[in-house]
Amino acid sequence: MKDYIATIVKNEKIAENIHEVTFDLGEKANVRCGQFGNISVEGTHLLRRPIAICKVEDTKVTFCYQIKGEGTQRLKMMGAGTRLNVLLPLGNGFFVEENEKKIALVGGGVGVFPLISVLRQYGKDKDVSAYIGYRNKGAVCGVDEFEKANKFVGVTDDGSYGEKMNAVQAFEADLKKGNRPDVVLACGPTPMLRALKALTEKENLLCYVSLEERMGCGIGACLVCVCNLTNGQHARVCKDGPVFNANDVEL
Repeated sequence: MKDYIATIVKNEKIAENIHEVTFDLGEKANVRCGQFGNISVEGTHLLRRPIAICKVEDTKVTFCYQIKGEGTQRLKMMGAGTRLNVLLPLGNGFFVEENEKKIALVGGGVGVFPLISVLRQYGKDKDVSAYIGYRNKGAVCGVDEFEKANKFVGVTDDGSYGEKMNAVQAFEADLKKGNRPDVVLACGPTPMLRALKALTEKENLLCYVSLEERMGCGIGACLVCVCNLTNGQHARVCKDGPVFNANDVEL
């Protein structure tokens, strides 16, 4: 983990309410898939914005973010050459064991973005199937990345792109056809992850989920992002996660 003074290389809209920002850190960072960064947006916003890392290319790191509040509104207005403090890498990320040859990626909403980093890290050596759900056609993005998977199924809630279903339903449909993975890696809204957990438990599949929680410090000190574990204990999503075994967390 290091606090970089990073320079924006590009910051552009890629879908409805979704932007992609690329920073040049000035040096290579040791980042693994599923980790995130904490980006300062300066001004009156004291807290940084935790955003998943999508791509790492040499000294450049790319994040995709949804415009939700004043902080991300401010970030979207920043152009190339702007210098910001970026703390990374944070969190534990996704790990795939050597014997886990077939990976299923299940993502929805802004949860699709950390899965891009998984595909980039493991796509060359593993058999990866990606089941990605979007709200509608206008929200579709990252297709150029997910099409690099061995199989890509893109769906929407309203059927304006792909079939009318969510990512979990798309994964389940393929599962019924016999496309059974060794491990499932997922990120998305809590209802999606809850449905996926129920499905993977029924099918006795190993599943890891990346949780989306509001964060303050991003390093485990403020306890804003505490989640409940199934053993009755608690965990910090930023420090102990954001990736957990689905069986270990309450959803």
